[in-house]
Amino acid sequence: MVNVVANKAEKLFEAELKKHGLTVALWPTMMCLWEEEGVTQRDIAEKSKVENSTTTRTLDKLEKLGLVERRDDPNSRRSYRIYLTEQGKAIKETLIPIPVAVNQQVLSSLNEQEQKQIIALLQKMVAAI
Repeated sequence: MVNVVANKAEKLFEAELKKHGLTVALWPTMMCLWEEEGVTQRDIAEKSKVENSTTTRTLDKLEKLGLVERRDDPNSRRSYRIYLTEQGKAIKETLIPIPVAVNQQVLSSLNEQEQKQIIALLQKMVAAI
């Protein structure tokens, strides 16, 4: 049942992100960079819990979209530091409300007490993973 709800939420989220030229796959990297810029590709892969090769493709896509840029790492000639462009910074205010709205939509069939209860239970499940 959790999978059914998660799939519905992902489809809603994907549809909203698509309006801005993004996908759910790009979201974790943008979230990492909104938290902290100037990190390495490896840092992003670790934080978003994906393979380094996947992060490479994600960064390529975000760079083509004009949202991030790679800069030489002064500490290593073989790696880059990743920074948001002005466009990448500006889009944050538009995008951050989207998952909040999706969550509200998915939870809308529950009353306030039920919403609090399901959120607490899901948080407990996530913490145990």
